[in-house]
Order: sequence, then C-alpha cells, then structure tokens
Amino acid sequence: MPDSLKADSLKSAVRWDTAVGALLIVLLLCSFSFVDNFGNALNVSFLIGNTLPIALIALPMTMLVISGEVDLSVGSTAGLSGAVMGALWNNGMAIETIIPLCLLLGVVCGLVNGLLVTRLGLPSLAVTIGTMAAYRGIAQIVLGSDSVTDFPSQYLDFGAGRFGDTFVPYAALPFVILLAIAVVVLHATRVGRSLFAIGANEEAARFAGVRVKRLKLSMFVTTGLLSALTGVFWALHYASARYDNATGLELSVIAAVLLGGIDFDGGRGTLGGAIAGVFLLGSLQNVMSLLNVSAQSQIVVTGVLLVISVLAPRVGRQIARSRARRRTAAAPPPAPAAG
Repeated sequence: MPDSLKADSLKSAVRWDTAVGALLIVLLLCSFSFVDNFGNALNVSFLIGNTLPIALIALPMTMLVISGEVDLSVGSTAGLSGAVMGALWNNGMAIETIIPLCLLLGVVCGLVNGLLVTRLGLPSLAVTIGTMAAYRGIAQIVLGSDSVTDFPSQYLDFGAGRFGDTFVPYAALPFVILLAIAVVVLHATRVGRSLFAIGANEEAARFAGVRVKRLKLSMFVTTGLLSALTGVFWALHYASARYDNATGLELSVIAAVLLGGIDFDGGRGTLGGAIAGVFLLGSLQNVMSLLNVSAQSQIVVTGVLLVISVLAPRVGRQIARSRARRRTAAAPPPAPAAG
C-alpha cells in the first residue's frame, strides 16, 4: 500500500473515530439532561451490562473485519455455549468445570469456521451464515425448550452485580483488561500490522512474508472463544440459559463495529472507534427503551445505522479522492529544468 494511501486511510479513520466519539458524547449529555432516569446508577449499570456482550465480541470481530473477513455465527456460538452450560449444569457437573468446557467449545466453533475459510477457500460470509444456522440448531438439540436458571448465586452476582452503589458492573473489569490487550495487539504489535496489511492487499501481504492463512485462522478461533465467553456471561447476567440466547447479537456487533469506522472491505479502522460505536449503539437502544420505543422500531434503527455506517465512509473517501484528483489536475506543471 503506498505511503500516501496509508496516510489518507489513517486520516479518514481518525476523522470518523472522532465523529463517532463526539456523537457518543453528545448523546450521553443530552440523555443525562433530558431523558428521565437515564442518569441514575442502576440504569447506567444496566446500560453497560447490556452492552458488554456486544463489546466483548466486537474486540475480535474488529480484527477479523480489518483482515477482510467476517463471522456471522457469533450469536449462535454464544447461544450454543449457554445451552451447553445449562445442559451440563442440569446433569450435575460443577460450574468450575463447565465454563472451561464452554470456552473450549467456542474454540472448536471458531476453528471450524476458520478451516472452512482458510483451507477450503470458501467466503467467510457464506460459511458463517451456514454455521450460524447449524450452531443454533445444535443448541436447540442440546437444551430443547428448557430454561436453566438455578446457577450458583456467586456467579449470578458477578454476572449482574456492581461494585457497591456505583454504576460499574463487576463484569466491566475483565472487559477492560481484554480491551487493553486487544488495543496493544492491534495497534502496537506485528500481528496488528499484519492484519491491516492483509485487509488492504492480501496478495501483497503474502509476498511480504505474512502467514495469511494462519493469522486468519487464529482470528476465527479467537472470535469463537470470546463468543463462547459472551454466551457464559449472557446466561449469568440474565440468569437464564436457553438455546435462543443472544439471537440477533451478530447484527448488533456488525452494526456497532462498522458504525465505529471499520471498513467492511478490510484494512481500515481502529479499535477505539469500534468500541465508541458499540457504546453509541448501546446508549441509543437504552434511550429508546426509556422512551418506550418498541423493540421492532429499535431493530429498524439498528438496520438504518448499519447501512449508514457502510455507506458514509465510502462516500467520504470518494469525495476526498475526487478533490485530490481535481487538485492534481489544477496544479501547474513543473518548470522545465534549466539547460
């Protein structure tokens, strides 16, 4: 990728990140000022807790989309993890054994997706649409229509509780740790630079020595792992393990990530922008709930934001390129060298 194009991409990402962050701040200020009950500690804790499942999966999904791939099976993987958790608990297994097994299951789900994409050369969009249906069907087979709610109280307290009278949920602490790790990996290591290179030009990255297939496979596995972790958290946060847990979560994750400025074609974006998009979407949904906006209308808003988040950066880049071409055409030719 030419240096000038890299600079333009970075500037575009930063501008978009800034706009999303500014919009989030404006939304929060207006909500605290004008929306009843938005600012109380219980509601803010509720907002963060409901947004954490999206935020958890957004960490690896950001890296995956930057590399030019996508995983639409994340919600079904989370649902399968929760269903297995409930079924094993019903069969008398200790929760300390169940959780690692659920995480291992997520690794297997991600590995299946990654192998189909990297070894067979199948498009990730088609593969993960298929596994989205398959994993959800397996979850229904595992747990049926049962709902498991009698998990140990200390785990339920961690999933839904908060520090004292503050608005900070217990689960926010491990998320912050994972976020810090993800930021360092994506923006300060060779792995992150390789992901950007793959997304920008996979063939050039391969010629530059990047292990493209291995790196993409590791991203699918990581996405599966954190999806399974999200499924465990979902069951504990809402005190219910069902086969249909996290249904539609993939739409919210993709919408939030793209809203944060991650280019669906790969090679552009920042993790800060993605997380800003996550909390912008979560805050907007919370406000709409407080204003008694129907769930169907909230889905419509999410879909509209998804379209805007894909369309707006492309339009912005086209305008910037048109201006650059006009400036180049209008520039005077270089003076001839003196003889």
